[in-house]
Amino acid sequence: MLRALYDRTMALADHPKALWWLAGVAFVESSVFPIPPDVLMIPMILARPSRAWLIALVALAASVAGGLLGYAIGAFFYDSIGQPVLAAMGKADAMADFNTRFNDFGFWAVLIAGITPFPYKVITIMSGWTGMPLATFVATSILARALRFFVVAGLLWQFGAPIRNFIERRLGLVFTVFVVLLFGGFFALKVL
Repeated sequence: MLRALYDRTMALADHPKALWWLAGVAFVESSVFPIPPDVLMIPMILARPSRAWLIALVALAASVAGGLLGYAIGAFFYDSIGQPVLAAMGKADAMADFNTRFNDFGFWAVLIAGITPFPYKVITIMSGWTGMPLATFVATSILARALRFFVVAGLLWQFGAPIRNFIERRLGLVFTVFVVLLFGGFFALKVL
């Protein structure tokens, strides 16, 4: 079953509308969707290494745009729902202190979440929720997502065939590592 799914993903990765699918996945992953765009980006680059930089650019642009949606979600829902609830509970002052502390380290939070498997959408929503300066959020998102997507694209462009052979020979291991990283990100979110 895993082999069939891999083969199907590789076939879709070379589809003429694959860039649109990647843009959609990268956009919604930054605000609501739990699956990272790497799931589609990696096979796309492996299928067509000559488009590695374009694929990374599409993932970057869509991810940052989706991050802005996440920022808006955090800003909108906090003002309309979160703040009145906290005020009714007598916790409005505690929230102001948390907002200040988060924004003091916000650059690093966005950078780390944008590069690592930590769910980026959590930071995009928290950034809006805490009122992080939009310019800081956008600049850090561009830096973090560019590092993530262009490093992956560069490695796959440079070492694509051996990496593809490794993945195809050890598909079960690669899938297991990916799932562990994915769930590890969710676990880290829950613990933090």
